[in-house]
Amino acid sequence: MSQKILHSLEEGISMKILVVGSGGREHALGWKLAQSPRVTAVYMAPGNGGTALQERLYNINITNLDELADFAEQRQIAFTLVGPEAPLAAGIVNLFRSRSLKIFGPTREAAQLESSKDFAKTLMKCYGIPTAEYATFSDADLAHAYVQEKGAPLVIKADGLAAGKGVVVAQTLNEAHCAIRMMLTDNKLGSAGARVVIEEYLQGEEASFIVMVDGKHVLALASSQDHKRLLDGDQGPNTGGMGAYSQAPIITPKLHLRVMREIILPTVRAMEQEGLCYTGFLYAGLMIDAQGNPKTLEFNCRMGDPETQSIMTRLKGDFTCILEHALAGTLDAIEPEWDQRTAVGVVLAAHQYPYAPRKGDSIYYIPEQTENLVIFHAGTNLVDDKLVTSSGRVLCVVGLADSVCEARLIAYKAIHRIQFDGMQYRRDIGYRALNSKH
Repeated sequence: MSQKILHSLEEGISMKILVVGSGGREHALGWKLAQSPRVTAVYMAPGNGGTALQERLYNINITNLDELADFAEQRQIAFTLVGPEAPLAAGIVNLFRSRSLKIFGPTREAAQLESSKDFAKTLMKCYGIPTAEYATFSDADLAHAYVQEKGAPLVIKADGLAAGKGVVVAQTLNEAHCAIRMMLTDNKLGSAGARVVIEEYLQGEEASFIVMVDGKHVLALASSQDHKRLLDGDQGPNTGGMGAYSQAPIITPKLHLRVMREIILPTVRAMEQEGLCYTGFLYAGLMIDAQGNPKTLEFNCRMGDPETQSIMTRLKGDFTCILEHALAGTLDAIEPEWDQRTAVGVVLAAHQYPYAPRKGDSIYYIPEQTENLVIFHAGTNLVDDKLVTSSGRVLCVVGLADSVCEARLIAYKAIHRIQFDGMQYRRDIGYRALNSKH
């Protein structure tokens, strides 16, 4: 352990932490940080109805980056943790560092790995990191011609951040042409869709591979797998994620080493070569083909949601110590300990999610947390001391047990006791793990 970290540990228990964001991922991060005996307060900016109710979590109604930096200075925040992508792309890390405030995340320039699909694809192509064949267009006629040449299926991606609405998996040529018109011609996604990346369609099984990076060293977190489609059997529209589980059986020890060697470490080194020292969480969305070969679907510069909820419930020990090592550049000096149980998280979504989710529905009864059940809030608000829905994904119910089957039973048993009008959820979360041959 470094002298810097040791000195911090010896100073006592007066740590205050700031978590930026309002979703289920941020609730899970705050929940885990608040368990540390060293932490007196975790400020959630802006947080949600669940964080407002939890002990040692305090919602603050601040989203402006300059005001957040002022708050961190005035409250002597030990460090700040950023949940969502938008503040990272807007340069919150640059701002905080310019004011000598500790913050874990990538700079605006490094966050282009997520904020620009073209930047990420160009980097991967240049440095030989396995990914799908692609081409980038800002001219609609050229994009239509490319689609006609390649044929379907194809994946059409808005270059910029589009709040989860910027990816269309086009199974037919008509769907591909419609996606191009929507983004490039009709400008439905604004500046995010002013340029599109058209990729070959990869077949296989998806997995989430999330690591922490301190600029030089990389620390892998527990593997996970999410469920992007709205309906059972991976049917229906893409969403931000309808559930996740950890561990993911498809990420075998052998494949873990291969992903680190072929994708994660080369990406960190490539960013360094480009003069962009990467710090923060790094999420690689992987597609693993039938022969076990991984390719990179996308990078996110943050933890995934709902993967975070399952991963955090399995993390043992003091999360603040890991983050302090990350900030000090000594991630190679620590090894996280994981609960050997499996965590299965099921998302409860609002009526008409993901198209036009209804807000304001009353939420009736949420079971108490137990040793094998944790419920994280995402789209909830407190109105007159009553919980109501406030966005598309409302809650994430996580069950923990020695097997995927048992963890699912715990989660779904709890879900049957929760009610709000229009509540929708998948009933098959974890099915790939149950059918896994790995």
